[in-house]
Amino acid sequence: VQLQASGGGSVQTGDSLRLTCEDSGDAPTSYNMGWFRQAPGKEREFVAGISWSGVRTAYGDPVTGRFTISRDIAQNTAWLSMNNLTPEDTAVYFCTSGGGWGRGTQVTVSS
Repeated sequence: VQLQASGGGSVQTGDSLRLTCEDSGDAPTSYNMGWFRQAPGKEREFVAGISWSGVRTAYGDPVTGRFTISRDIAQNTAWLSMNNLTPEDTAVYFCTSGGGWGRGTQVTVSS
């Protein structure tokens, strides 16, 4: 598992972003994939998860209804579509799969 998160940036309240998590490992994987985030001075927080098949998803309470997780098994890639962003969503976002963690991507939302 070799994960790389991308797609972060600086946006304003109400804007949208789409994060990408690519697993560039040598072998196809069948792991669940998930997104966590960590804001300055806070603990890492669960954001969203998706089963290896893509059938089941789960979301943290703060993002339910605004964020959507999806994946493409063949590409070993997952996405996190984030809508109606608020300053409280400002954090470094990390993806995880198979026990591995990718380097995070910064999301900054200004009011």
